[in-house]
Amino acid sequence: MTVDGHPPGEQILRAALWGTALFVVACVAMAAVPEVAVAAGVAVSFALFLAGSATFLVGFLRAVERSRTEEVHLAGLFFLAGTAPRRTRVMLLGALALQVVAAVAAASVRPFTPVAFATLAPVYGLGLTALWGARHARFPRRRPPGTAEASSS
Repeated sequence: MTVDGHPPGEQILRAALWGTALFVVACVAMAAVPEVAVAAGVAVSFALFLAGSATFLVGFLRAVERSRTEEVHLAGLFFLAGTAPRRTRVMLLGALALQVVAAVAAASVRPFTPVAFATLAPVYGLGLTALWGARHARFPRRRPPGTAEASSS
């Protein structure tokens, strides 16, 4: 479903792509020339970690609110399993995966250095995925207690 020709949560998708691109550049720079880039790379990593923590919290609180009327499940919220269009799921989970790979690669190339801060940044991808899921994912309506399907479990 699109709104005015744009996918739902387009700002979240755009933030995931731009944040991931910035992070990958920072990781490459930290791994290649740490004496020049490590301070900026750590700053980028920490900023993405903080932004990811905030978006994760906002997404989680929104999901708790939605769970009163909808059957919100963790796989659908954090990994968009069966709750998001394929394109959205690929974009958000692809960005998260790329962040994890970039962080682990940079930290592996420069072990026991401040480059290890890069491993905090993928919280950004997870937070944005949670935020998108909490705002736009499609979950089934919660069934009233005592209905046939609700009482069969």
